[in-house]
Amino acid sequence: MLVSWNTTNQCNMFCDHCYRDAGAKAADELDTNEARTLIEEIKKAGFKIMIFSGGEPLLRPDIYELGAYARQQGLRPVLGTNATLITPKTAHQLKEAGFLAAGVSLDTLIPEKNDAFRKLENTSELTMNGINNLKEAGIPFQIHTTVMDWNVDELEAITDFAVELGAMAHHVFFLVPTGRAVNIEEEALRVEIYEKTIARLMEKQKNVPIEIKPTCAPQFIRVADKKGIPLRFSRGCLAGISYCIISPKGDVQPCAYMNMYLGNVREIPFHQIWSDNPVLKELRTMDYEGKCGICDYKTSCGGCRARANYYNGSIMSEDSWCLYNPSRKA
Repeated sequence: MLVSWNTTNQCNMFCDHCYRDAGAKAADELDTNEARTLIEEIKKAGFKIMIFSGGEPLLRPDIYELGAYARQQGLRPVLGTNATLITPKTAHQLKEAGFLAAGVSLDTLIPEKNDAFRKLENTSELTMNGINNLKEAGIPFQIHTTVMDWNVDELEAITDFAVELGAMAHHVFFLVPTGRAVNIEEEALRVEIYEKTIARLMEKQKNVPIEIKPTCAPQFIRVADKKGIPLRFSRGCLAGISYCIISPKGDVQPCAYMNMYLGNVREIPFHQIWSDNPVLKELRTMDYEGKCGICDYKTSCGGCRARANYYNGSIMSEDSWCLYNPSRKA
């Protein structure tokens, strides 16, 4: 079980695809004491991994204290970052605080495209400096890539680059329109390309020593199974089942791409939201509609619940981006 806390809305970038619409610090973000209570509640709810993301979490001054507190509580704290602010000193502070890994955003190997997408000059150079500083400090890292129509042909090359860098994994995020990403919905991959891209990534997995994981593309479970590729993952869509996300203000939602308010941790203890919220309970029934409901991969894939909700207006509807016909088991 893993939970992601968007520690702050503040960010030094203004990326086109940001689900949080990050930039300026939000009013009423959880303070240090509230964050410590949240960490205790996350532990109480049974979670094992806590992702400290943003915005850019390194813009939160107490990030080291909170990472250390999560570690003291028996959680595994990891960082979701653009890495551009990770100096040698910062990296060693993260290591001393107990952060066990970092996910670093890298969407293209072409510096000009990276700058344009991230709205920050010299993004590629700054990111590489941050990665090197993580390596020097002994913090394992993985590469995170959001795939769109303009970078889809680069994915295998980015995987190869991740291997060269010494990354432990390459996680590829498929765009679900929410936040600023609604404005670039037309850049999301369409159904046939989506399926082919998942297949490409699973083929690539056969030939590289690091993990490749499509995210918000739970059909990778089926594709890998059909290709005989062993995976350590037993479930595609985790939303509400073994994952949720918490905003800088303490609002809980099923996943990053499902903008659905479930309660606020200032008003309801997090462990109660996680155990009692009716939306989460419904997601856990896996009582899906349409072909997702009769699919032989229902309990392992589950379809993307955020995409089903965005395009069909229901969290339990079928994922219409899936080409698989379960009645034929093709």
